Amino acid sequence: MSNFSKDNRPGGTYVMGGKEVSRVGYGTMQLPKLKDESKARAVIRRAYELGVNHFDTADFYGDGFTNRCLADEIGKEPDAVIVTKIGAKPGNGIMPMIPAQRPEELRQQIEDNLRSLKTDHLGIVNFRRIAPGTFPLKPSQKVNFDDQMAELIKMRDEGKIEAIGLSTVSLKELESALPAGIVCVQNQYNITSRSQESILDLCRKEGIAWVPYFPLGGGLPGSAKVTEDKTVQAVAKEMGLSPAQVGLAWILQHAENALIIPGTTSIGHLEQNVAVGDIRFDEDTMRRLDSVPPAKGIGAIINRFMTRK
Repeated sequence: MSNFSKDNRPGGTYVMGGKEVSRVGYGTMQLPKLKDESKARAVIRRAYELGVNHFDTADFYGDGFTNRCLADEIGKEPDAVIVTKIGAKPGNGIMPMIPAQRPEELRQQIEDNLRSLKTDHLGIVNFRRIAPGTFPLKPSQKVNFDDQMAELIKMRDEGKIEAIGLSTVSLKELESALPAGIVCVQNQYNITSRSQESILDLCRKEGIAWVPYFPLGGGLPGSAKVTEDKTVQAVAKEMGLSPAQVGLAWILQHAENALIIPGTTSIGHLEQNVAVGDIRFDEDTMRRLDSVPPAKGIGAIINRFMTRK
């Protein structure tokens, strides 16, 4: 059991789904690259030792690999909060993941997460929505949002899950889901891609955790990278930080309800990410970073493709 309090969790804490979590968390998506559960578990253990108690995962990350590692390494730690994700399943070839949006598929993915996490209930489950018209979907995958939410609420009522989060949702979808008690939102967002500010504002107003994916950009080939922005690089040089640390720290300071879940397979890189929780910018530096213009060219096009208003 850890001895970390609210004051010494990296980045402080935020209450998400009734659970007090470190604002600097850890995303496990890259762990399957290690192909060795003992090495993956060592990274997880080090994150926990550094005060991280918020771990983001999915059964479709390495076909259960990350979930098994989490279950075996920190699954019995009472303060560890494991947040799972549904809405896709392992793909093949070019697409590592493919949509799995039908209500019965969402239920099956929850069952898959229960099995690989070796538990009888899940804490927070994020549903990654793929809306018809935003992605090439088979007819069977063009599902009404209300039907998807109804299945998640039903599984919560059954005790399979404790709380519901949403990912890649529009403002309209989030507004319609608020009565269900949404506890977190994961949308694409970073210092050079900020078209989601209206959704962030609603989350802030409602006390919903904002947990952006691709916080440094570069999620898809050709998409803009925060670390290549000249202002970010200049601030990093002035403060003796890496551009990645500047980009992550900006998110934490920009919104008090923001959490970050950077992932890595390197313990050294992990320690750099956790150190972001101690970074504070003065008012002038924040003004400079806030004025970073949105990405242009192909990066902007790809960023718009990945976000919905």
